[in-house]
Amino acid sequence: MPVSGEAGTGPDEHARTGLPDAGPEAAGPGPGAATVLHSLDGGVSWITLNRPEAMNAVTWDQRERIIALLADASADPGVRAVVLTATGRGFCAGADLRGAPAPARERAPGDVARTIRLGAQRLIAAVLDCEKPVIAAVNGTAAGIGAHLAFACDLVLAADTATFIEVFVRRGLVPDGGGAYLLPRLVGPQRAKELMFFGDALTAADAERLGLVNRTVPSGELEALAEEWAGRLAAGPTRALALTKQLVNASLDGDRATAFAAEAAAQEINMTTRDANEGVASFVERRSPEYRGC
Repeated sequence: MPVSGEAGTGPDEHARTGLPDAGPEAAGPGPGAATVLHSLDGGVSWITLNRPEAMNAVTWDQRERIIALLADASADPGVRAVVLTATGRGFCAGADLRGAPAPARERAPGDVARTIRLGAQRLIAAVLDCEKPVIAAVNGTAAGIGAHLAFACDLVLAADTATFIEVFVRRGLVPDGGGAYLLPRLVGPQRAKELMFFGDALTAADAERLGLVNRTVPSGELEALAEEWAGRLAAGPTRALALTKQLVNASLDGDRATAFAAEAAAQEINMTTRDANEGVASFVERRSPEYRGC
């Protein structure tokens, strides 16, 4: 996929997921290397985690960079779709806590909740709230917050070698990063509890069967499929897609009256856009629409 070494984020840290392939010997690209790669190609913002030796366990710096890039994507009319992916064998093996700034004092009540709100939850919210459609191209292991990062995306593509692991229970931890919010909405409460209670690795094929993944393809075909889907989204009516995303994300949290009111408001807003008028005109004129994202 198109990438460039735009985002150097400081010294590498060791993964702390406890997964077999990301032990204490794991190291990232090294000091000064770009641990988040970014490029804009054909209206698609490519965001690539780049600590392959650490299975892309995400550091504090990487998290902040991803959040910033997603905010930029929302604000930039030149960005019409986002792909979130990674290099190497891992998509994201969880959080690398060693990448966080050192605490200035002994932990006090409320510190943990605040850390979660400002950290993992901000990352997941950045994906959910991005005004452009976000595709996860999961190239390998997605564990813990890495799995939730994928599940928060609007569309999930996975290599057939990818796995998804609710790793928290293996460490005696409660899921964070919105897992208990996302999973029941995607697979139902019983399936969500099974995944979270046991922490078993879920293959890409099983994840697709459960509805967590849209498509599973051989590893060598993942990039091409991500490019194809992102290209289709980038050529689409961007504001209509953003409003549709908002409606779907909000639909499970409110009643019918609220959902219908939101739908009507979205229609009102969308009909002021050039793309909506182009879509109607192209239908009447029996031609393909040419959307500009505005």
